[in-house]
Amino acid sequence: MKSSLLEDKLLQIPRKSGVYLFKDKSGKVIYVGKAKILRNRVKSYFIKKTSGSYRTSALTNKVNDVDFIITNTEQEALLLENNLIKTHSPRYNVQLKDDKSYPYIRITNEPFPQVIVTRKIIRDGSKYVGPYTNVYDVRQSLKQLHKVFQVRTCRFYMDEQSIAAGKHKVCLDYHIRRCAGPCEGYQSKDDYRQTIRHVEKYLTGHSDELRKELKREMKAASDELKFEKAASLRNTLDALQIFYDKQHKVETIENISQDYMAIALEDNDACLTILRIRNGKIIGKQQFLLKNDAFDSEETIFEQFLYSHYVHFEQLPDELYIAQTMSEHIDLHKQFINELCEAPIKLFIPQLGQKQKLIKMAFLNSKQRLDELKIKQMKADFVPKAIRSLHRDLKLQTLPRRIECFDNSNIQGSDPVASMVVFINGKPAKSEYRKFNIKTVADGQPDDFKSMYEIISRRYKRLKEDGSDFPDLIVVDGGKGQLSSAQNALIDIGVWPKPLISLAKRLEEVYVPGYPEPQQIPRTSSAIRLLQQVRDEAHRFAITFHREKRNKRTLKSELADIEGVGLSRQKLLLNHFGSLKKIKEASLQDLQAVAKLPKNLAVVIYQHFNP
Repeated sequence: MKSSLLEDKLLQIPRKSGVYLFKDKSGKVIYVGKAKILRNRVKSYFIKKTSGSYRTSALTNKVNDVDFIITNTEQEALLLENNLIKTHSPRYNVQLKDDKSYPYIRITNEPFPQVIVTRKIIRDGSKYVGPYTNVYDVRQSLKQLHKVFQVRTCRFYMDEQSIAAGKHKVCLDYHIRRCAGPCEGYQSKDDYRQTIRHVEKYLTGHSDELRKELKREMKAASDELKFEKAASLRNTLDALQIFYDKQHKVETIENISQDYMAIALEDNDACLTILRIRNGKIIGKQQFLLKNDAFDSEETIFEQFLYSHYVHFEQLPDELYIAQTMSEHIDLHKQFINELCEAPIKLFIPQLGQKQKLIKMAFLNSKQRLDELKIKQMKADFVPKAIRSLHRDLKLQTLPRRIECFDNSNIQGSDPVASMVVFINGKPAKSEYRKFNIKTVADGQPDDFKSMYEIISRRYKRLKEDGSDFPDLIVVDGGKGQLSSAQNALIDIGVWPKPLISLAKRLEEVYVPGYPEPQQIPRTSSAIRLLQQVRDEAHRFAITFHREKRNKRTLKSELADIEGVGLSRQKLLLNHFGSLKKIKEASLQDLQAVAKLPKNLAVVIYQHFNP
């Protein structure tokens, strides 16, 4: 027990149905639960088991107070629990492990709807399909969709007035038959919206209904002698058939929508898998990784997931099948879900046959995902030898799993730039690299110290403002001067002290703030080799960026000196020849052969490079 207050509260809890709220020292709600008999349920958290350990000790050790709300029925308790979880977002209730929103496919509410990927649901009349648990699957679905239905991919608002005014032009998609060209009126609004209705049926798995509808439309177009439209519908049907033939057929006779749900538990992790079956075919698998810090049962996890997520899905099934372990309050679940959902959903617990096999399949998929998560976590927990050596040699407080390294690059002060590279667990994380254009140093006046001060300030001021995590180690390329500039930058933005070192190129000397002499790190140490690798990568990245910037400036300046050659013609020449060198070497005939380049301007360009 945490306090006499808590002990007194436990004695006062009635033997009635209701909801209980566990609170920590600050009064914050950390767990919400429901119970048919409140006293029995709440006291069970604090009763010592025969093994001597406390159930869910991670939770109960933080409980300082408990509140309860009595309800007339268990049904009311269920509804109240759901509302309180939404209100308080308690730490120990079941939560999605991924803090990002899951992606949906959005069909926008406009005259010519767009079909796009989004993670944010906007209640503006748009329709949503999902959620998906793998963004790759979403993009593949969209890729297939655009190929089959020729829906526009342009990302702007379009209506009949803007089309009539000639504000839009067809893009490449029209020419390769990936779009029917509604932007220039080649496809009417009615035809386009009919295509969008086909897309909705495609995404929601109504394959048989869609094929029948397409066949009817194809016959009608043929009867009306609209052979081009009939051929287009035939091509859509053929593409759909190829796609549906690849789907796994399930031995069911029902032409209805069904979801099969199962949960696997491992320590405080849970994975819930939903197999989506439409018209007898598995059209998708959704998996949700959940935090289960309170070590709740499968049924509790099912309840909280069902009521906080499932009832908000756009495409609800006709039937939902769940495992036996999730079914203690099956009648209550049936009543509750049908009150919350617009369309009634039948809830079943299969015992035998194909449906039981599908539940087992969902469970095996959940278990496999947890196994993958465990292996991934083991890899993440593994500390490479070089990281441990660096931790020891530099006497760092934490393992330097994330290292950020900075370098400057310029030629006699011209085109000054800088780079930042990131290494995580000793490996480059290239997606997190950053480039900097130096702003505080005048072109042609080199100042490495001022440049280093600028990039360190910019980088870590942004992290401070965003509330983001800082790296475990900051490395700057250079000696004591660059190190001092970086330290001053961190002090000035108010984030000092941070783990900071510099690595001098010539003797590979490592300097740390406050020590005038370099650190004694053995040359054979894996730590020094890692630092060299990080520093060399930052140097390479900075030089590459500097070269790109210099070449771009050189190209612009040389071509811009020619009268009549503006930015668009510079791009035209570069796209045609590939480089400034080839433009210089081009013959007059080669220049005159460039499409959209006036013949007299070709003569001027040739004479400029061949005086």
